[in-house]
Amino acid sequence: MSKPDLICVAAIAGAFGVKGEVKLKSFTDVPESCVDYGPLLSEAGRVVLTPTSHRKVKDAVAVICPEVTSREQAESLKSTKLYVPRENLPAPEEDEYYASDLIGLEVKSTDGKRIGTIVKLQDFGAGDLLEIKPKDGASFYHPFTLEATQKVDIKAGRVVIKAVEAE
Repeated sequence: MSKPDLICVAAIAGAFGVKGEVKLKSFTDVPESCVDYGPLLSEAGRVVLTPTSHRKVKDAVAVICPEVTSREQAESLKSTKLYVPRENLPAPEEDEYYASDLIGLEVKSTDGKRIGTIVKLQDFGAGDLLEIKPKDGASFYHPFTLEATQKVDIKAGRVVIKAVEAE
């Protein structure tokens, strides 16, 4: 049996409270929806958390689940990434993409030059950035906006970017 296609929806940020609630850093548009797509799995596809209830707390989501019964257990899981099967998620809207769909795509400039490959999608607070690794040299960041990223063609495996000059 092959491993299901998994999408990372959250990471465990630690414990919340003293009774074993687990605090999650959500990667979904609506933070609380990270628990709506079934049990939360490890990268290998094993169940890590099966939330039975949840609530929004500041910039996180606190969940109660049978797998964690103490604060110490919750803390021991800190930094664990949590996944759900792609088939459980809604299809992205037009001009929207799951980050995992972009990783590995070839990046070309508007004049056809090969720039590199997308290795990550980052957001440091001011919007999404593509981390692009050229064949030689260090990776760099490029804005993932409609103006700066002119075409995304998942089927063809490439993205076309417009060079943006720093002002």
